[in-house]
Amino acid sequence: MSGTPRSTGVAFASVTALFFAWGFICANNDPLIAALRRIFAVSYTEALLTHIVFFAAFGTMGLPAAALLGRMGTIATMMSALAAMIAGSLIVQATAWVPWFPLLLAGLFVLASGIVTLQVVANPLAATLGPPERSHFRLTLAQSFNSLGVVAGVQFGAALVLGDAVFAGTGPLLSEAARGAGLAAVQRAFLTIAALIVLLTALLWIVRSPIEQAAPRATGTSGIADAFRSRWAVFGAVTIALYVGAEVAIGSMMIGFLADPHILGLSMVEAGTWLATFYWGGALIGRFLGSWMLTRVAAANLLRVAAATAVLLCAAATFAPGPVAAGCALAIGLCNAIMFPTIFSLTLERSTASAAATSGLLCVAISGGAMVPLLVGQVADRAGIGWIFVVPLAAYLAIAAFATRAKAGT
Repeated sequence: MSGTPRSTGVAFASVTALFFAWGFICANNDPLIAALRRIFAVSYTEALLTHIVFFAAFGTMGLPAAALLGRMGTIATMMSALAAMIAGSLIVQATAWVPWFPLLLAGLFVLASGIVTLQVVANPLAATLGPPERSHFRLTLAQSFNSLGVVAGVQFGAALVLGDAVFAGTGPLLSEAARGAGLAAVQRAFLTIAALIVLLTALLWIVRSPIEQAAPRATGTSGIADAFRSRWAVFGAVTIALYVGAEVAIGSMMIGFLADPHILGLSMVEAGTWLATFYWGGALIGRFLGSWMLTRVAAANLLRVAAATAVLLCAAATFAPGPVAAGCALAIGLCNAIMFPTIFSLTLERSTASAAATSGLLCVAISGGAMVPLLVGQVADRAGIGWIFVVPLAAYLAIAAFATRAKAGT
């Protein structure tokens, strides 16, 4: 890494803006699902394809993005990613003339492909922009702004996508006028997103020189296969998949868990508020707190403590009485806070492959996390919603094992 402290600071601030941006954009999926189900009169399963296309983008575009980074370098890859995000947002605008659900999904896939490419570039870049001993702190701090983007994005999506009067009811939108109004609300949201991405692109272009000076040099495309030969890269990829799957599974099932009469018996609206405030809000607070703690505690140690605590909380959520179980379940969000950036940076430190190749493999692995929610759904259907934390408990045990191995350096 090269560059003066000032240029490195400017580069890190600019990269952190990318973390906020993709968190803001991805957070719009949840209100979008509710809107699209009614606009296109599709089932819940079909509406959830908006999530599936994002998982598909991680599975198919992670390694090509790493190859692009190795060949073109940091700035060119960033600009290509942002251009794809703008293009995806504009494809959504085309539904004004062709109101076809698959066309909207195609736009979301292009948008998600740009986000995947940004993650491949930005995660290792944030880790390397400064002294090596503070890499865990920097990546966790950048991820804190990603969480801030998620919170802001949910509010934005709910206000702009679901705020229209046509969404006041609960059933499918059947009239053409109502569907047109609802689709126009979605288009306005994504046009706003496109405009924000254009502004971010202009900002990054202006400060491209400090980023180029501070960024690690491209190493070519030959390292892509090396990621699969690196024991630590593969170990980290499996761990990342388990973490993402556990976090998403718990968040997806939390409303039903809190609404269960044996837990708290909340209404769906109340349970959703508790989810946003305590589970996701805990993750936001935990990342800022965790970034501070990582300047004082070894990353592997903090990850091991967080994972072990999550194991205990999952067990308590399964066996404790209702209010205690609810509190323990919500507290898992705080434990989740430092896991992704710490697993990512520990893997980058230990992988024998290049940072680009390792980052690409880790981003591909995110798509594998989709298996955990599927298993949790099977448990809920067969054994009841009170047992859903058994699967995440196993995932957190594996994360604790990763942290232990990372501490030992073996």
